[in-house]
Amino acid sequence: MLALTILGNNSAIPAFDRFPTSQVLQSPEEGYLIDCGEGTQMQLSRYKIRRSRINHIFISHLHGDHYFGLIGLITSMSLMGRTQDLHIYASPPLLPILQLQLEAANTILSFKFYFHPLTAPGLILDNSKIQVSAFSVKHRIECWGFLFKENRNPRKIDPVRVKSFEIPSSFYEKLQKGEDYVTKKGTIIPNDEVTIAAPLPKTYGYCADTIYDESLIDKIIGVDLLYHETTYLQDNEKKAAARFHSTTMQAGAIAKKAGVKRLLIGHFSARYEILDPFLEEVITVFPNTELALDGVTYRI
Repeated sequence: MLALTILGNNSAIPAFDRFPTSQVLQSPEEGYLIDCGEGTQMQLSRYKIRRSRINHIFISHLHGDHYFGLIGLITSMSLMGRTQDLHIYASPPLLPILQLQLEAANTILSFKFYFHPLTAPGLILDNSKIQVSAFSVKHRIECWGFLFKENRNPRKIDPVRVKSFEIPSSFYEKLQKGEDYVTKKGTIIPNDEVTIAAPLPKTYGYCADTIYDESLIDKIIGVDLLYHETTYLQDNEKKAAARFHSTTMQAGAIAKKAGVKRLLIGHFSARYEILDPFLEEVITVFPNTELALDGVTYRI
């Protein structure tokens, strides 16, 4: 199971008690921080999300509302005695920025951090629980989207059936991997006779800041939950294009054409105090849409 908690849903300027972009995708084992705008560590504390569970941080691009909270979070982790490794995935120019900040403060971290430069689309993380791929989105500067996909769980043993076929427990691990069992007499026991298929892996697509771009469709097709920015309402379509952002109707169109199951919209401009019109516009195109609201957790 995956669950997404929104830590910040606003664009460049914090306003109306809304923080800049940041969110954390949580699995039962750990959390994956996606962007780190100002106030991220305050929001982690407010919503009782443990920093110690975050081992991977993904920064979409180097506009301040997406990473100005990062150095504060890193140094706080060190002050709190963190020892486990931290992995950061971002455009190459971020590394010297972090190094300068640490050197200027004469800060020596209590843990190792590994910087993974994003230079080309493709798989950037693959562990026993999740795969993460990066893909390019079209913004004013280099910008990345991220696709998270659970690694499928092993098949579940049917205890009654395996006993009925007298399959030894030493073979259970191979059954979980999908292998058939062959008895001493050479009889083949099909795997699906004695195991139960695991649920399909859950997927989450994060489109970051982007102009309306139908080339994204292939990257996020059919995902269980898609986050797509909607900085402006539809009547500001020209301003959105000029600033390489998207509108409500455009986000809905991408979700519809990609056949995603649910759409989450955020990165709202500080010009809007009331967010209801965003949802009202999007659902005319893609009904299964929700607002990305600070502090709300969305199960995937």
